[in-house]
Amino acid sequence: MEHISFLVAVVIITALAFDFTNGFHDTANAAATAIATGALRPKVAVTIAAVLNFAGAFLSVKVATTISGGIVNEKAGVHPEIIFAALAGAILWNLLTWLRGLPSSSSHALYGGLIGATIVGVGMNGVNFDTVVTKIIIPAVASPFVAGLASWGATKLAYAITRKGNDAATEKGFKTGQIFSSSLISLAHGTNDAQKTMGIITLTLVSVGALPHGALPPTWVIVSAGAAIALGTYMGGWRIIRSMGKGLADIRPPQGFASESAAATVILTSSHMGFGLSTTQVCSGGIMGAGLGGPKGELRWSLVRRMVYTWGLTLPAAALVSGGAALLAEQGTWGIVLVGVALVSGSGAMWLISRRQPVGADNVNDVTTVEVAPTATANVPTPASTTVAA
Repeated sequence: MEHISFLVAVVIITALAFDFTNGFHDTANAAATAIATGALRPKVAVTIAAVLNFAGAFLSVKVATTISGGIVNEKAGVHPEIIFAALAGAILWNLLTWLRGLPSSSSHALYGGLIGATIVGVGMNGVNFDTVVTKIIIPAVASPFVAGLASWGATKLAYAITRKGNDAATEKGFKTGQIFSSSLISLAHGTNDAQKTMGIITLTLVSVGALPHGALPPTWVIVSAGAAIALGTYMGGWRIIRSMGKGLADIRPPQGFASESAAATVILTSSHMGFGLSTTQVCSGGIMGAGLGGPKGELRWSLVRRMVYTWGLTLPAAALVSGGAALLAEQGTWGIVLVGVALVSGSGAMWLISRRQPVGADNVNDVTTVEVAPTATANVPTPASTTVAA
């Protein structure tokens, strides 16, 4: 451990801080529909999600190697200052989208931060763009459609099978099923998202010679990354849970079970293949497919548009912020300190703003502002009630 300098220790702590924000930012992926349909009480849902996120971190390291030895060229001269700048941009974007209640991709924030900081600090040759295209860009475009189509079909099938059944018994059965399907998403999320922080820490250790090129994450890295994302998950990203559970569509238990099952299948398959996809985009795609596949076939299109715009902005926006941070960090100690101050002050400011209208387990399903949605036949919550008011 003689290679663990003060800066490396700061980078590792910052990486775990990102992992924590990843956890509460993405709690909605597993918990939103189960909470919205009443299948699980809010605190029970996030507790289950936290435990299974931790367990999932131990199932695979393929996504971690996509980051530590795939996106960035380890031999190009990447050093801790660059990684610190990448994490700063990713964390700030995560917190900004959380504050607005928008289910953006923590994964793409991290990828964008890493790409932007590496280009500024090392040059274009520091990024393996073929890996970026095949492992990130293509899955980012395809996965929401795949999950949405699978969820749409599963929803249609669920309603077809149960159309002559007792409504109360049917809903009770699907609520029970949601306990298992939401748990599967939590496990899948751990196998995918916890590994991204493992990859960042491993890359940092490789950059200072503490690990050889191509090394797998050490056990202590796996444990710490799994614990950080689990803790963040337990804290509950209630603002985004409200947006995904109540903002995109009126989800009933059959739709919730269908969307969760489809999303978990896509995430687990992609993790096995080493694709660093966005679990948020997959789960959002599943909810949209379930909304369109339900009896009313409706979505809140204004929120969908805002969400998709945010998806498209996430990677380049994080890259720009991290690129600027890398430019400062490369100037020496004063630049690194300035980046750290900006990270802490920006994070603190967004947390203070969020306290003006807090959202928690007790009011996550509360919606007070209504309007007639373009595709709905009844009053439904507006995007403002699921984002700004959150």
